[in-house]
Amino acid sequence: MRVDVKKNEGTTVVKVKERRLDASVSPDLKGEFLVICKPKLRELIVDLTDVEFCDSSGLSALLIAERKMRENGGVVKLAGVHKKVLSLIKISHLDRAFQIYDTVARATK
Repeated sequence: MRVDVKKNEGTTVVKVKERRLDASVSPDLKGEFLVICKPKLRELIVDLTDVEFCDSSGLSALLIAERKMRENGGVVKLAGVHKKVLSLIKISHLDRAFQIYDTVARATK
């Protein structure tokens, strides 16, 4: 699994550099989120610009991040979500759990 992690004073941006967020990458992504989501982190932005497909295991990885951040008083923002992925998020009613933005720049404002 390929990700880029950029940290900046209480905010971390994780860019998922995979076309598919499925069972082949989600265990690694879950592990990455467990390492990143520490109590001092206030905001996690997950950049999904490159992700064109997501299944239930991919959503599960995102939910791990959301749960850990919520436990620590932080928030998860999703940025650059493709229409198909956004549709799955809305069907699953997970648009209530995540703040969703068009771009990382808008998510950081």
